[in-house]
Amino acid sequence: MASGLPLRHPAQGFNASQQLIKSDRGGMLTMSDDNVMMKQIVGTHAPDGREIDVKPLLHLVEDILKRATLQIDTSLTAHAELEDTTHQVNFVSMIDALSYTIDRISCEIAYKALGGTDAHATTVSLCNLLPSYSWEAKLVLTMAAFALNYGEFWLLAQIYSSNELAKSMAILKQLPSIIEHSGPLKARFDALNNLIKVMMDVTRCVVEFKDLPTSYISQEVPALSTAMTHIPTAVYWTMRSVVACAAQITAITTMGHEFSISTTDVWELSTLAYKLNNILEHLRKQLAACYEYIDEKRNVETFQMLKNLFEMIHIDNMKVLKALIYAKDDIQPLIDGSSKKRVHLDVLRRKNVLLLISGLDILNDELSILEQIYNESRHHGARLDSQYELVWVPIMDHSVQWSDTVNEKFKSMQSTMPWFTVHHPSSD
Repeated sequence: MASGLPLRHPAQGFNASQQLIKSDRGGMLTMSDDNVMMKQIVGTHAPDGREIDVKPLLHLVEDILKRATLQIDTSLTAHAELEDTTHQVNFVSMIDALSYTIDRISCEIAYKALGGTDAHATTVSLCNLLPSYSWEAKLVLTMAAFALNYGEFWLLAQIYSSNELAKSMAILKQLPSIIEHSGPLKARFDALNNLIKVMMDVTRCVVEFKDLPTSYISQEVPALSTAMTHIPTAVYWTMRSVVACAAQITAITTMGHEFSISTTDVWELSTLAYKLNNILEHLRKQLAACYEYIDEKRNVETFQMLKNLFEMIHIDNMKVLKALIYAKDDIQPLIDGSSKKRVHLDVLRRKNVLLLISGLDILNDELSILEQIYNESRHHGARLDSQYELVWVPIMDHSVQWSDTVNEKFKSMQSTMPWFTVHHPSSD
């Protein structure tokens, strides 16, 4: 690394890392006045108004951390966002603009971990590196810096046995010895993986608040206002958890498999995970309340739009059908009951259309009677009063989670209907 850094004996690095872990544990339990602590953190926050779409970077971080485990899930695939050429070009330019900042954060975390700096002081230091960024950007950038180091650690662990360059680098980090004696370290890595999962959940939740449509919700809404008040705390404790995880990895690579004696450090990681889980639960409740508020606003808007449509005179029925079933032309939203093939809404143009609007709880007897009436009407197709089409529009309660069982029931009902049906409830 940089030539200006003083040389440190491995034992010194281990002791410093242990000091950081112990100071973090003590600080976490004895610092009762969170308001004073958060006032210090908020004091570092001076956003300059820049807008950064952190979601592509977050997807990359998530992909790295999912793969960076002792028992890698080989079925994981790259995110679709990175496969799109246009998106990839924008993503690469964003990484180019942020790579220096990510490297600075990564070096700061690593240096402070080796030096045994207090975890709170390290977190404040990271915030001081990122004063002009929004809260969600601070968090995603810090997670990216952590993923850089943590991903490198596990990349070497996974390939050193088959790659000579990786093998030499792994020896410097004592990885062969660590992997060979991974049994006693299992509890520690399980605790790390659990904490990292919660850190990612909190990060996704914080970013999700940023994506709420401002045309439907503002910070005057109590749920969003409450969440915005607690987001700095969520960001702080997630960044502090990054520092704790980095300290653990630094201590392991400094001391090797011998760093498996203490169970107190596992307790510390579990305590952080417990605290973050409580924060996450609170944020998710506020997020659910925000979505409920947005849905209500959209429902009112949609109802008024439909009301206005029904009061207008139309040349044909397409505008109304698009509003009721599917507004865009990018997919075929209907299933033709006779051919079981997908079709466009145009098949209903200038026809009298009857809508069967229901959930999945229609009785089979009712469907049988309706099918009989429908089939009889087909035999009298030449009569003007029988020239109509029937469309089933399934409506799902938002509180009902879409599962394989629900999907099978929907498909089963749809397959028995000889009339048009909406392809999927999410389309309407």
